[in-house]
Amino acid sequence: MPPLSDLAARLSPLGLIPRGGFAVVPDDGLDNTAVVVLVGNAGPALWPVFSAQRRDGRDPLDSWVRRRLTPVAARLGARLVMPNDGPPYAPFQRWAMRAEAVHPSPLGLLIHPRYGLWHAYRAALLFSAAIELPDREETASPCADCTDRPCLSACPVGAFDGTGYDVPVCRAHAAGPRGHACRSGGCLARHACPVGRGHAYGPAQQAFHMAAFLP
Repeated sequence: MPPLSDLAARLSPLGLIPRGGFAVVPDDGLDNTAVVVLVGNAGPALWPVFSAQRRDGRDPLDSWVRRRLTPVAARLGARLVMPNDGPPYAPFQRWAMRAEAVHPSPLGLLIHPRYGLWHAYRAALLFSAAIELPDREETASPCADCTDRPCLSACPVGAFDGTGYDVPVCRAHAAGPRGHACRSGGCLARHACPVGRGHAYGPAQQAFHMAAFLP
């Protein structure tokens, strides 16, 4: 079975999916690496699997991903890298835009033409030898034709202005007495995006991510 077909079959029971890949060039600075393949989730499929298998402790989702993907990487002869691995951090946003047709959104998150803002990149597999990659499907950014930009007006404290994200203002509001809707249901600006709404995370998943975000 080709490596990516094998990978997809092994990821599916975990609620994870391959997120494309790219051939490494010298400027990437990745020694002994020929191909990078990203792994992530889209929509709510990840949540029930993780919820049933999670362990308490620091960064439970990252710990679960590492625990479940380490044997997958070993089986495929790849090296596992997580977004927070140093030094200082792996450039996952840059890798993602090379791996598949995702684009920066006004919120700073990468938007996918099908999943909208309801997806994430959880890990990368670094292969030392070349492997066959699927053709990349090129699509324009969904934000290019979005004139109303409801994501920028939905935040109750105006944390997004299309050029930056005021993290302290966002955190202070979400953690405060008026931030219950954000804490329990997720970012209102993210919800306002019309792309991929059918793939939105469920309330428990969104509350989990908001709790991890808050101080």
